[in-house]
Amino acid sequence: MSSGINRKEGRAAFGGYETWYRISGELGDKAPVVILHGGPGVAHNYVDAYKLLACGGRAVIHYDQLGCGNSTLLPEKGADFWTPQLFIDELENLVDHLGIRSGFHVLGQSWGGMLGAEYAVTRPQGLKSLTIANSPASMKLWVEEANRLRADLPEDVQETLTRHEKAGTTDHPDYQQATMVFYERHVCRVVPFPPEVAESFAQVARNPTVYNVMNGPNEFHVIGTLKNWTIVDRLAAIDVPTLIISGRYDEATPATVQPYKDGIKGSRWEIFEHSSHMPHVEEQERCMRVVGDFLDHNDS
Repeated sequence: MSSGINRKEGRAAFGGYETWYRISGELGDKAPVVILHGGPGVAHNYVDAYKLLACGGRAVIHYDQLGCGNSTLLPEKGADFWTPQLFIDELENLVDHLGIRSGFHVLGQSWGGMLGAEYAVTRPQGLKSLTIANSPASMKLWVEEANRLRADLPEDVQETLTRHEKAGTTDHPDYQQATMVFYERHVCRVVPFPPEVAESFAQVARNPTVYNVMNGPNEFHVIGTLKNWTIVDRLAAIDVPTLIISGRYDEATPATVQPYKDGIKGSRWEIFEHSSHMPHVEEQERCMRVVGDFLDHNDS
C-alpha cells in the first residue's frame, strides 16, 4: 500500500459495547466505502486488500463486527443475541459515529454481502451503492451447492468429513485437515494462504462464538441460526446501484448468486475467472479496478 495513505483507528460506542474501525485515506470529496467482512465473526483481516481502493483518493473504512477481532467479544451471548438486526444496527451506529451519513458506499464480502443486502433493503439514508462480493442469496441454496462441491472432493476426504460430523467431533485435527482440502479449492486458491487470510482463520479459532452460533463448524456444515436465512423475496426493495462479484471456483456458486442479479433492478454481475471466494486476494489488481471504477461511477 502506498506509504502516502494515512490510516486512523478508533472505537465507536455501540450500546454498552465498542466497534473497532480503521480508516485508510482521508474522508474528503469522494464518498467513503465501508467494508463488511464475512463469517459471521471472521473479522476484517482477510479483506484487508480493499484498503487499496484508498489509492484512488477514497477513504476505505474497515471494522470488526461485534463479537470478533478488535471489537467487544461476547462469548457468553447466545443465539437470541446474534441476529442480522444486531449487525444492521451496529453498521447504522458506525455510519453516524463517523459522520458520513451524507453519502457512503457499502461493500460486503460473503456474510458481509448478505448483511449488506439486508441493510440496503431498509433503504438507509446516504447509501450510494452496494457491492455484494461472493455471497449467497439464500442459505438453502448455499448448502445445496456446498454439498455438490463436496461430492467432487476425493473419496477419503468425504469419508473423513462425514465420519466426524456424525460423531460430533468436528474439532478433530483430521476433520480440520479434510476441511482445508475444500477451502483450498473453493475459498482461497492462493496456497499457502496469505498472512492476512491465515490471520482471519486464526481469529475465528480464538473467538468462535459468532461463527459457530450463526453458521456452524465450517463453510459447508451449516447448522447455525442462519441455516434458513434468505433474502430472495426482498431484493426488489434495493434501490441503489449494485455490483455483484463472484469467482469461477467460488463456494458462492452461480446458482447461489443468480437471485441477486434477477432480483435487484439494474444490477451488474462480474465473474472472476481465476478466483474462488476471494477475488480481492486471488485477482487483486483486476478486482480493485472493477470495484474502484464502479464506485467512481456512482459517487454522484
